Amino acid sequence: MVRLPTQLPVRLILLAAAIFFVPLQTAFAAPPTTAWRGAAFSGDRAALEKLAAAGANAVRVYHESDAWVLDEARKLGIGVLMGLDVGLPRHGFRLDDPKAIAAQENRIRAFVQRYRNHPALLAWVIGNEVEHGMDDPLPSWREINRLAGVVKALDPVHPTVMSVNDGGRPYLEQLAGCCAHVDMIGINLYAGAAFGLDARIRAAGIGKPLLITELGPLGQWQAGRKPWGAPVELTSREKAAFFRRALAELSRNPQVRGVFAFLWGVKQEQTATWHGLLLSDNTLTEMTDALTEAWGRPVTRAAPGILGIGISADEFAPGAIVSSTIDVRGEALVTEWRVRKEATDLRKGGETEPLPEAVGVEMLAAETSSVRFRAPSTPGAYRLFITVRDGNGKAATANLPFLVK
Repeated sequence: MVRLPTQLPVRLILLAAAIFFVPLQTAFAAPPTTAWRGAAFSGDRAALEKLAAAGANAVRVYHESDAWVLDEARKLGIGVLMGLDVGLPRHGFRLDDPKAIAAQENRIRAFVQRYRNHPALLAWVIGNEVEHGMDDPLPSWREINRLAGVVKALDPVHPTVMSVNDGGRPYLEQLAGCCAHVDMIGINLYAGAAFGLDARIRAAGIGKPLLITELGPLGQWQAGRKPWGAPVELTSREKAAFFRRALAELSRNPQVRGVFAFLWGVKQEQTATWHGLLLSDNTLTEMTDALTEAWGRPVTRAAPGILGIGISADEFAPGAIVSSTIDVRGEALVTEWRVRKEATDLRKGGETEPLPEAVGVEMLAAETSSVRFRAPSTPGAYRLFITVRDGNGKAATANLPFLVK
């Protein structure tokens, strides 16, 4: 539990309660449902407006360059979990370099001093999966803990959060006792890791309040693969179903004080649709409908729903005819069919990747529910991307990997 220092004057304590978007007794007294509901964010002001309109009361941002979100979120009546940039050992940051450590601390000190009294600020999230790629996570966690102590000394009002991946019980057991200055443990959960969390946390001995700092459906590192290695992405309907189940499950865990869906925006990571809850033009989706419902707002016009997808084969000769069909429901539907090369410039730890090249193909027929086109003439791995838009500003997505050889 986060406690305000007893030596603080009463006036400052009252100010702290006002600055906290969620009252302290609600946020940290094991509420029956999650207190902070929102999304991890990567977008513009229009995307932020849609997040607030969907019923979110909080947003998580990753970088100090996202500080603009504080002012915009205040106007929209939502709070911000502010990310502090921490050097990543996998990118060459040296935890044994005193000059680099001091420079990082000085930068964070200046940033916290500048924004610690912002009325939209909810908490400080110090780094994100800094331990990724390390055989032993403890050195990076200890540095996060040290920085959390620095932040707490500058700002005793707002809690400190360390965001890590869910690496299994031995991993979580190390986390249980490593970081006294960290007030809340943030865990990034995908697919099945969102279920049974309560038992895993208890078994690991973690008693601190939890935040689900990223919640997402099946990741590309978890998905089934085609024989040539291409991972198979869920449809937007399947992703929406996941969010409904996972949010209901997590809402019953009193240790969880907030859940942030990943990602309110668009991001190329294996594909441009794998993790994005919106399209690149901020179009809403079946996933955002599921979140809106979970956040207590009615959805008056549902997004299109893709009930099934299919392709005539997995492998084609160059120039062969490819056919694909979808079973889709909705009003005034228009389907976009687009072929891209399979992503090959894949990054680790969730870094953004370059968008694969679009490939021009000869379209023989393109309807709402079906398409026929000639396979590319160059052998290689490709994907057929399917975007179904309706007349209400919403869309459904799916894609199908195929090989030309």
